[in-house]
Amino acid sequence: MSSLPSFADWLLIGRAVFLVFSFVLAAVTFRAWRRAALQERAQTLAATEELRKRLDSVDARLVASRNAIQQLGEALERALRAEPARRSAAPGYPIAVRLARGGARAQELVESCGLSQGEAELVCRLHGTPSAATG
Repeated sequence: MSSLPSFADWLLIGRAVFLVFSFVLAAVTFRAWRRAALQERAQTLAATEELRKRLDSVDARLVASRNAIQQLGEALERALRAEPARRSAAPGYPIAVRLARGGARAQELVESCGLSQGEAELVCRLHGTPSAATG
């Protein structure tokens, strides 16, 4: 007998080499796939972290805007509450009109009704005698 392998032996050796080659190829492919998956995961985590930072920034600006709006609303409410108090503190225009019709001068309206000089002069011009508007 010869020491050379038979055709059947060559087929068995070929199958074995093919199986080893296939296994090595599968291992290399799996390793490359796993490396790509890890890189993709790292990129996703980085993108998620960047998105979280941006959302935190937007949230902080939203809170600051909400606080500013709340402060403006409170200031507006205080101003609206103070407005009627200022109006009711002065005796008012109806009394000034009656006094002007009775011949009161502008300076008297300023002193007695709490009107400004310009307001008193206007009331005297509209409702008073011509001589009262000049004084």
